[in-house]
Amino acid sequence: MAIRPIFETPDPVLRQISKPVETFDAELKTLVADMFETMYAAPGIGLAAVQVGVPIRLLVIDLQEPEEEGGEPVRDPKVFINPEILWHSDHEVPYTEGCLSVPEQYAEVMRPDRIRARWQDSDGKTYEEEIDGLLATCLQHEMDHLNGVLFIDHLSRLKRDMVLKKLAKWRKEQQQKAA
Repeated sequence: MAIRPIFETPDPVLRQISKPVETFDAELKTLVADMFETMYAAPGIGLAAVQVGVPIRLLVIDLQEPEEEGGEPVRDPKVFINPEILWHSDHEVPYTEGCLSVPEQYAEVMRPDRIRARWQDSDGKTYEEEIDGLLATCLQHEMDHLNGVLFIDHLSRLKRDMVLKKLAKWRKEQQQKAA
C-alpha cells in the first residue's frame, strides 16, 4: 500500500470524466488499498480515483463515525465501483462539505437526502440499496468527481469565488510556513 498524491483544484485532471471499470484484478485491489491509505492519511471520509490521477469510476468512503459520542472512530470502509444513482428524493438538505482537492475550504451544498444507488465491489459483485444521511451526501459528492464536478461547482459564482480566494490565501500561508 502507498499514499498517493491528491490532485487539487485547478488541476485539469479533476475535470476529466472517469471511464467505467471493466477489469476487476489485483491492480484494481491495489489501487483501492492505496486510496484508503491516502484518504485516512489526508484525513478524509471519501476519495475518488480521479483525485489521485486515475480517471476511472471508482471511489472509496469511510465515514469513521464513532459508535458513541466522543468515542474512537470506527472504520467501516466502503468501495463503490461504477456507481450510479437510480433515484433520488425531491427533498434536499444542506450539508457543509469540504474536499481533499479543495483543501481546508468548506461551504454548504444542497443535495437530495435519500438516493437509490447501484454499484460494484472490487470483485465485480453488484449491489443496489437505498441510502440516506451522511453516506448519501458523501456518495453524491464523490460521484460528482467521476463526472469532473467539484462541490464548489454547486455554489453561486460569488460563493465559489470567495472559496477560491480563501484557498489561494491558505496556499500562500502554507508556502510561507514551509519557507
